[in-house]
Amino acid sequence: MSESMRTGRRTVLAGGAAAGVLAAAGFRPTAADATPAGDRRFTLTVMGTTDLHGNVLNWDYFNNREFDDSAHNDIGLAKISSLVDAVRTQRGRRNTLLIDAGDTIQGTPLAYYYARIEPITRRRIHPMAAAMNAIGYDAAALGNHEFNYGIELLRTYEHQLDFPLLAANALDAHGRPAFRPFTIKTVRFPGAPPLRVAILGLTNPGIAIWDKANVEGRMTFPGLVEQAARYVPLLRRLADVVVVAAHSGADTSSSYGDALPWPENASTLVAEQVPGVDAILVGHAHAEIPQRLVTNAATGKQVVLTEPLFWGKRLSLIEFGLSWTGRHGWRVDSGSAQVLNSNTVPEDPKIVRMLTAQHDKVVAYVNSKVGTSTAAMSAATARYEDTAALDFINRVQAEEVQKSITETLPVLSIAAPFNRAAAIPAGDVSVRDVAGLYIFDNTLLAVRLTGAQLKDYLEKSAGYFKQVSGPGPFTPDQVTNAPTPAAPNGTPDYNYDVVAGLDAPLTYDIDIAAPVGQRIRGLAYNGVPVAADAAFAVAVNNYRQSGGGGFPHISTAEVLYNRQVEIRQLLIDWTTAAGTIDPSTFFSMDWKLVAGGTPVVITP
Repeated sequence: MSESMRTGRRTVLAGGAAAGVLAAAGFRPTAADATPAGDRRFTLTVMGTTDLHGNVLNWDYFNNREFDDSAHNDIGLAKISSLVDAVRTQRGRRNTLLIDAGDTIQGTPLAYYYARIEPITRRRIHPMAAAMNAIGYDAAALGNHEFNYGIELLRTYEHQLDFPLLAANALDAHGRPAFRPFTIKTVRFPGAPPLRVAILGLTNPGIAIWDKANVEGRMTFPGLVEQAARYVPLLRRLADVVVVAAHSGADTSSSYGDALPWPENASTLVAEQVPGVDAILVGHAHAEIPQRLVTNAATGKQVVLTEPLFWGKRLSLIEFGLSWTGRHGWRVDSGSAQVLNSNTVPEDPKIVRMLTAQHDKVVAYVNSKVGTSTAAMSAATARYEDTAALDFINRVQAEEVQKSITETLPVLSIAAPFNRAAAIPAGDVSVRDVAGLYIFDNTLLAVRLTGAQLKDYLEKSAGYFKQVSGPGPFTPDQVTNAPTPAAPNGTPDYNYDVVAGLDAPLTYDIDIAAPVGQRIRGLAYNGVPVAADAAFAVAVNNYRQSGGGGFPHISTAEVLYNRQVEIRQLLIDWTTAAGTIDPSTFFSMDWKLVAGGTPVVITP
């Protein structure tokens, strides 16, 4: 727990101190700052977050310690609150707005606990609602993960907020807005008429697929460009500045292929095709875009795009230089954006104190027993031999896909050695034990692959191993391309994929005496050689399906399942429901390393 969490100390920022805080966070002067001060020149600052995913405090629940990553980022709204205070102190609270681009109530054990273990009610306030209200958000777009726990819980959350949830392209069964499409905020500068700022919210069309069970027959989600084109002309008549909060990435793509007519990531298209937008706060893609300027095709004007890094790692600042022109009203002279790093500030003790009791309750839950295991399972050897730990992940993924798809296909599943330190003990098993098997917040998909494509995929995976001239014995580092101090650019363990069958075994050898691309031998399903045109439903994580690791076929294959469910949570839920993990029911040695057909001996 951080020092600020332990002591609850808070420093009130003076103007000079705020400037120092912002400089440390990466703030740089903008075009608005460079504009000479005058009675008719003003600066509007719009701050933005996105993809907070239930992160309030700088805490890693699964590792039971403060959050840290390889870049030493910090996370959470308590950190964001300190940055927001500094910006408001420097810019003037009445000259700033604060918005979010969606995905707030799913992604951590904290979010899960108040959706499933002790669901929020009229009186039990969601910790994200409590924190965002206290910080003083002005509006937030709906993200796709807002729908994961059902519309009823989402409505309860919505009613707890002191600011509107916006989604112009979320329509009810009658084609009417299911949420507020936009809000208009009034900013008052001394010596000038009120400035009206319109905030339009846009969410993701993929909700219709990912949360079909929750929204089918109740809501529809048309395209972002189409709905923005409907509302922006109205907003230009009602407001002086138009800002869009879009839960949709900047680089045009869709993980759901042609299943819907609208792209998943369409923020750049909105900027290019819809005249009248001044800036877009981008979300959904978990990318960091300090500033991107996009030229509108109709007007030739530049639209400012920015996306802060997810989980509260960054805060976006959009700065508008404005002039009051009298009879012609307000004019936007300049627009720019940048991001501030939250690891440069302490957590806001106000937010910490408010949520410590809920946080402590979730820490206790994560460390609580959810089941038992009849035998210990370790991932320590998973990078060079078939293990029960990876078979468990594959079993859970495959079962989820099999019960959810309508087409009758053999179901396979892909997993990798995500965490060598992961271990399920014999006896009592905690939430944290299970989560240790899957340390990433990937979601589950399933795609259709042919036998030939499956073999290509496994050949790519087999490149994880070095070429050897005999069966050994070898140490693990002598046969794997995993990163080492001497060779830091090796293939990460999470890019070594193994495949398992659900109702029947998928068996194969990896011949590491053969050249890369010719290593998969004897590929068979249920003892029968896999035909090139055989069809399989293959469970896979969203990182891999979106192209992570550069595996063939997987990112272009037909998507059969995509409900945006975290694999880590599936493992926890499976264990809770089953009560007992029994490796004897799912573990078998289905693949092995060979050299010229002879099994390779590995001596750890």
